[in-house]
Amino acid sequence: MRKSLVWLSVIALSLTLVLAGCGSKNETATKVRIGEVTRSIFYAPQYVAITNGFFEDEGLDVELTTTPGGDKTMTALLSNNIDVALVGSETSIYVSVQGSDDPVINFAQLTQTDGTFLISRNKLDSFDWSMLKGSKFLGQRKGGMPQMAGEFTLKKHGIDPQNDLELIQNVEFANIVPAFTSGTGDFVQLFEPSATMIEQQGKGYVVASFGTESGHLPYTVFMTKQSYIEKNADTVQKFTNAVHKGQLWVQEHSVNEIADAVAPFFPDTDIELIRGVVKRYKDQGSFATDPIIDEAEWNNLQDVMKSAGELDAPADFGKLVNNTFAEEAIKNVK
Repeated sequence: MRKSLVWLSVIALSLTLVLAGCGSKNETATKVRIGEVTRSIFYAPQYVAITNGFFEDEGLDVELTTTPGGDKTMTALLSNNIDVALVGSETSIYVSVQGSDDPVINFAQLTQTDGTFLISRNKLDSFDWSMLKGSKFLGQRKGGMPQMAGEFTLKKHGIDPQNDLELIQNVEFANIVPAFTSGTGDFVQLFEPSATMIEQQGKGYVVASFGTESGHLPYTVFMTKQSYIEKNADTVQKFTNAVHKGQLWVQEHSVNEIADAVAPFFPDTDIELIRGVVKRYKDQGSFATDPIIDEAEWNNLQDVMKSAGELDAPADFGKLVNNTFAEEAIKNVK
């Protein structure tokens, strides 16, 4: 596997992180340090659970830190700088391939589709995927879930990402938007709210959803080390209960109410933009409705990884997924 050397270095690397707290400060509560792979409206149910005090109701004091990039987030988890990671399930598979004695276990799903969109530099009266042939396509980081889902979608539409277009993958995540707006690429793959912001600026137009195209996946999942679960099973259960409360709240409330709940986590983002992004993700079913990690979705994830050349052998669902906390949360939370 081409990712092996990268993930060997991730496992070996230990980072010292300065964790900025965001949540309850009840000193009698059990602290849980969460590392999210990025700050994104895509993770609305998590922010809803914090804003509405669902973690606090479970006796937990959550400390939320953004650790940009799957490699950094997993490094923080493996080096005990965080307790729980919110990141793509593929990261747990990469670690497992290295033969870890303390595997990373997926225990609660938050999003169930890819969260990126295809943006065209030019306004198109109608869009067909064949338009990407011969174009310059500014994609995401190689080996990351967004890029793999993107390539999977292109292949589904008869496009060879390596030969039918110029695939640009050497731009850092934080620089993809400025690279596109400054003239790099005919098409770009972006998360929200970047996609909507570019539309508002008249510098690009959303023409397709990779989330809709690539199907259901355990795209962003709460995970932790097996050793943490063994020592803190009650905490993991309470954590999963709070997550499910957030999921149910998102299902039952309006776009405007959800936007208001997540707005404190995006203080520099216009509320109308937040509402538009929440609506887009809610309409396409990106927010998981319960924390169960479905085996069919897990297998779809592996198909996406295999298609990208990032998985040589099947990843054991029974070894890397523990749905008992999610199942109990569904019973407990009404």
